[in-house]
Amino acid sequence: MPETASFWCGIATRHSFKVNFFLGCGLALALPPLGFVVPGLLCLSLLVLRDSLRNLPRLGRLWWEGLGFGLGYFIVALHWIGFAFLVDADAFLWMMPFAVGGLALLMAAYWAAAFAFAGWFAQRGFAYWIMLPAWLCVAELARGFFFTGFPWAAPGLIADGMGSAVQLASLAGQPGLTLMVLLWSAAFGQVLHWLWKRNFVPMLLPLAALAFYPLAVVWGLNRQLPATDGLASVKVRLVQPNIPQSDKWRGDNAVAIFDTLLRLTTAPGRPDVVVWPESAVPFLLDESSIALARLDAALAPGQVLLAGSLRREKRENTCESCDDRYFTSILMIGDEGVVLGRYDKWRLVPGGEFLPLAWALEPLGFRRVVSLPESFTAGSGPANLMLPGIGMATLLICYEAIFPDRLVPQGARPRLIVNVTNDGWFGRSVGPYQHLAQVRLRAIEQGLPIVRAANTGISAIVDSLGQVTSSSDLETETVVDADLPAAQEATLFARFGFWIATAALVGLFAIAGCVKHLHHRQN
Repeated sequence: MPETASFWCGIATRHSFKVNFFLGCGLALALPPLGFVVPGLLCLSLLVLRDSLRNLPRLGRLWWEGLGFGLGYFIVALHWIGFAFLVDADAFLWMMPFAVGGLALLMAAYWAAAFAFAGWFAQRGFAYWIMLPAWLCVAELARGFFFTGFPWAAPGLIADGMGSAVQLASLAGQPGLTLMVLLWSAAFGQVLHWLWKRNFVPMLLPLAALAFYPLAVVWGLNRQLPATDGLASVKVRLVQPNIPQSDKWRGDNAVAIFDTLLRLTTAPGRPDVVVWPESAVPFLLDESSIALARLDAALAPGQVLLAGSLRREKRENTCESCDDRYFTSILMIGDEGVVLGRYDKWRLVPGGEFLPLAWALEPLGFRRVVSLPESFTAGSGPANLMLPGIGMATLLICYEAIFPDRLVPQGARPRLIVNVTNDGWFGRSVGPYQHLAQVRLRAIEQGLPIVRAANTGISAIVDSLGQVTSSSDLETETVVDADLPAAQEATLFARFGFWIATAALVGLFAIAGCVKHLHHRQN
């Protein structure tokens, strides 16, 4: 038996980059919407088992193996981005392999560093099965911050398919879920290792880690949705016009698109607030007196429209060298067709709304996928808007919903979160489903309901436990009418943010240090 283990371990070591690549691909299959949680997490367990049966290689080799694991994971997890380059294939298709492959490689570099750090600690006597998930969690935190941040497909999203355990997001957020998911998987790999060696006493620690999963499930099952938050009921209408991305910015479609939006807005029913998707019309809505006059006639007394729209700030006449500034915004329009407030998107999409390292990439032919208008400017930061007769709302535009930090601005707690998006770039890929799964996590983290209007789907009402109460199908012209679910009291994550996950990381390092100390005393 040990000889068999050594044989297969030797093969896996000699082909470590390839083996890790496929194990990373397998882990990504645990993400929604596929949700192959057990076989996906088993891939990390097998990696830990193999590394426990061998002498860890030098740090450079570990970095290389970590790069393979991360590359496999992110190529599968982010492949849907390539669909955006098919919308205008003549202009952008050549960029697809560079964008998807380059982004996956950059994200994998964070994981490669995590493998190297975990190996460095393990070679000094720390428990590798604890260090690896801990450093991968640190890498995920870094991935969400550096170079504008891109935390899409964090392993914590796997918890979406783990039943009530996903409610741990209300305690420690997405970083806490990432740590728990990876730790559970690594602990199982270590249990397999000590079972193989028939060394039962050291199994107590990883078994204790695994015991947290059923505890998390039980705790999540005990979370209840409040029947009411003590405020008046609010009826919401989400408008999904289903405009193909290839038609969205054609000038000759402007009137037809606006007519579709108005027809859906005035469909039977009497909502208090109507939400249009991101960049709903192919013109500057707040500068069109005709469009605002038609909204004046369409909106019933007391109704409020939240419309995704491009917005322009014209350059000052005294500044001849200045250009007009364009924003991706949400406009709050009252029943008299007057703009009552606005929110400007402040987290812009790399490669879409701005081009990173433009000075180096533009001479090579790279350009933003979203080419209208000339440029986009980031807003000032997270903001609330007071919806008349409804309450405070936090606003998020598309990409901003993937970030668990700096979601709700400081100050008065809002009643709801409004998310507008397009997702028409990505067709029927896994992208829109993963986007919605991340929105559900934001609802759990904050204890707030989220209303989400999408151009081609998926539009949805999400309650404060992350459950979808009403939704649309992809690529369907429709409206979603529903009552706004009640908000909960501020969760621990809403109050303390990343501090709880950080404390858990520090605790893990302390436990690993204690294991090292006990190991040295026994020897």
